[in-house]
Amino acid sequence: MIKYYRVVGTKKFAIWSTIIAIPVVAWFFADPNFFLIIKTPDNIPIGILLILVAFTTWLSIHKAAVNDARIEEGLGPIEALPENREKVWSWPNLVYTELFAIIACTAFLVIWAIIFKAPLEEPANPTWAPNPAKAPWYFLGLQEMLVYFDPWMAGVVLPGLIVAGLIAIPYIDTNPKGNGYYTFTERKWAIISFMYGWLVLWIYLIIVGVFFRGPNWTFYGPFEYWDFHKVVAEYNVNLSEFIWIKGLGVSMPKNLVVREIFGIILTLAYVGIIPVWVARATKIGREFYQNMGAIRYYIFMFLFITMMSLPIKMVLRWLFSLKYIVALPEWELNL
Repeated sequence: MIKYYRVVGTKKFAIWSTIIAIPVVAWFFADPNFFLIIKTPDNIPIGILLILVAFTTWLSIHKAAVNDARIEEGLGPIEALPENREKVWSWPNLVYTELFAIIACTAFLVIWAIIFKAPLEEPANPTWAPNPAKAPWYFLGLQEMLVYFDPWMAGVVLPGLIVAGLIAIPYIDTNPKGNGYYTFTERKWAIISFMYGWLVLWIYLIIVGVFFRGPNWTFYGPFEYWDFHKVVAEYNVNLSEFIWIKGLGVSMPKNLVVREIFGIILTLAYVGIIPVWVARATKIGREFYQNMGAIRYYIFMFLFITMMSLPIKMVLRWLFSLKYIVALPEWELNL
């Protein structure tokens, strides 16, 4: 999508994608198990939100492709045209627009409440919990992260780094280009990083948590029946167990540091060596280092490799049933 954004951003691509998607979605809805999950009152708004995410993503790509073509021709972005830079008063223009939006939203919610029943359950019972017990949809990405990380990491550390990273973005990325207009050519790496974090590491996790996690938080395919009696035999192994028991064929050392020394070295190398290597051995790393300076560069790389630790842990879990790279429950440190 990013590599061929000028093709993806055309109206012809959007029209043909919609034409192809309609029969595919109809085929999906013909499956009773798929339709049973989609039609629940909790999931219908999420399906609509996903459609809106797809549309707004395409719209931003479309506008960026148009502006980049104009910039290459020396015309400048559309937003810089005189007719698009006209200033209007907040009263009555903005206030009236907000009023009409509030009225339309209220009417939509009233009609929605009439058509669909509220997904209310019986009063809370401390002796019984729903299965699957799911957080609100906007927290399901974090709940899905609990499958791959320690609760302390998935619930506190990583969300804290996400918030800190969002706050730090204006101070790390000081490129003034792209302010006030859509573009991709002038902001490639910023857009790629954001799109990957937004679509792959957040929207994808929400989709999995909503539509593919069933009873006992077991993974179910899109056309699979959610069987409450399904039991999946999974045994996840720490890296230290892989090396000491399976690799070297010896018992686990009693000393905690010696036991986890391989994971500690691997983690320190991942956090400490990769940023230095990228800055010295790659062209783009050298450009980042020169443009940002040492402090901003290493903060950026720390946030970036922390973000990339999620897909790495996911792939390691899927392929090797690897649980933790560093497992120190005695110190409340599991990575």
